[in-house]
Amino acid sequence: MAERETIEKVKDKQGALSQIQNFLTLGYGTKEDLRELDRKLRDLIYTDLRDMRHVWEDTYLGALEAGLNALTGDFKKVIQVLDRVMEQVRHADYGYAGLMDRKGHIREEELARVFNHDKALSSDVESLKAAVNKAYSEAEAENWTSIAAEVKKIKGLLLGFENKWREREGKFRPLEI
Repeated sequence: MAERETIEKVKDKQGALSQIQNFLTLGYGTKEDLRELDRKLRDLIYTDLRDMRHVWEDTYLGALEAGLNALTGDFKKVIQVLDRVMEQVRHADYGYAGLMDRKGHIREEELARVFNHDKALSSDVESLKAAVNKAYSEAEAENWTSIAAEVKKIKGLLLGFENKWREREGKFRPLEI
């Protein structure tokens, strides 16, 4: 149901030329609009993750200067997962299928499902950003007693986001017959 609403919203925003293109190409213009919207959303997510990485590096350097060597592994793990997730978001599949693709064509519903999935992940990015900023302010205030819990929380949020991102591939080609 949500996919239909997304498709209708995209169709409502199209101009006359796009509507003519949709009629002549059997909905290809709507598919392209959905792909473009999803690409813009993924670009925003990537930018947020990249900015978080820079803030996290500053937090990590502050912790090293304060002599918190016990948390070094967790800080590095967060950086590694951030790098991995950033590249997964940056190079994500965007819903094209070849003309003779044996798996079948990707329809508007699948594209709308993936867009809705990515939109839902935006809230996870916001909570992750808030946690990283909180850890940064704790480091700036040199409140090192609470930073260990924040680091573990951020690591958990990141790994949860990565798991949700991996589910994205199944949205393009569900296992239905």
